[in-house]
Amino acid sequence: MFLQTPATTDAAQAMGGNTNAEAMKQMGFDNLIQNFDWLGWVVFVTLVAMSFLSWYFIIANGIRNATVRSRADKVIDGFWGNGSTQDAIRELEAQPRSEPFSKIALDAASAVAHHQQATAAAGTTGRLAESLSRSEFIDRALRQAVARESLRLEGGMTLLATVGSAAPFVGLLGTVWGIYHALIRIAASGNASMNAVAGPVGEALIMTAFGLFAAIPALFAYNFFSRSNRLTYARFDEFAHDLHDFFATGSRVESSK
Repeated sequence: MFLQTPATTDAAQAMGGNTNAEAMKQMGFDNLIQNFDWLGWVVFVTLVAMSFLSWYFIIANGIRNATVRSRADKVIDGFWGNGSTQDAIRELEAQPRSEPFSKIALDAASAVAHHQQATAAAGTTGRLAESLSRSEFIDRALRQAVARESLRLEGGMTLLATVGSAAPFVGLLGTVWGIYHALIRIAASGNASMNAVAGPVGEALIMTAFGLFAAIPALFAYNFFSRSNRLTYARFDEFAHDLHDFFATGSRVESSK
């Protein structure tokens, strides 16, 4: 039997250490990019696009929702606190185009003005019939305005839901493809050394991480914005009901809170 001298043992450990170090370098991101095939590029570019778009809508929706909620009380209280309806309408017209509550009130006021002009042109046939027709006309305008502004708040929500549910599976495709490459290398080399499998295994792990990185923020953002939008929709409905009572009867029906 051959006895291993300390020098021989140290040389073997150094060789093994160098081999492992070289293998670990193959698991890096730079090596991953250099060894992508066409499917790897498709998966990588898809995940990067998903992540970029989801973060764009996360930031855009966050700014929009914060702006809407910060201005909501000011717009609503300013409308009801104004003694003159015409002055209140002028203040609403001065609001930014992206402010939804002012647009809902302006649509109701526009519906009232249009109904009055049409009634004056056609003549009146009875105050009861006129009141009912006016109420229905205002109600239709308010429903359309609430639906339009609610739809605007939904911008990007479908994409966030899609990224949150699909990105892990796209990353899983890259994971499976990397493992497949590792098995091919093992079969070609006849051994399962680190040098043979480090690159494909690194590809699989990085693709998994990319998929989760894209999916997790999108999923959390979708749930957060869904709840935030529901609260805003409730305020839309409450404001629209008060506007209907005001423009249809001439006075606001105070709620018992």
